[in-house]
Amino acid sequence: MNIMIVSVTERTREIGLRMAVGARRRDILSQFLTEAVALSMIGGLLGILVGVGGSMGFSAFGDWPAILQPSAIGIAFTLSGAVGVFFGFIRRARHPS
Repeated sequence: MNIMIVSVTERTREIGLRMAVGARRRDILSQFLTEAVALSMIGGLLGILVGVGGSMGFSAFGDWPAILQPSAIGIAFTLSGAVGVFFGFIRRARHPS
């Protein structure tokens, strides 16, 4: 969410310029949503990699079994994208240019 706040606040001139040359609010919203989803998915992927790596590391170090469920990983990845959509849309809707 903080990234989206900074993104909208820092780019008000760009948004104004795009609107001046004919961009519609929908175009600008889709740009911010795309950026928010991309950032969230990258963050989700990195989090999943750290989580899987950490659980495998603890499993090997502690001689414990690691049970990774693909459904849990899929849910985590989906939720990270949903967070990006939610905060990208809310942030843009609250701070229109």
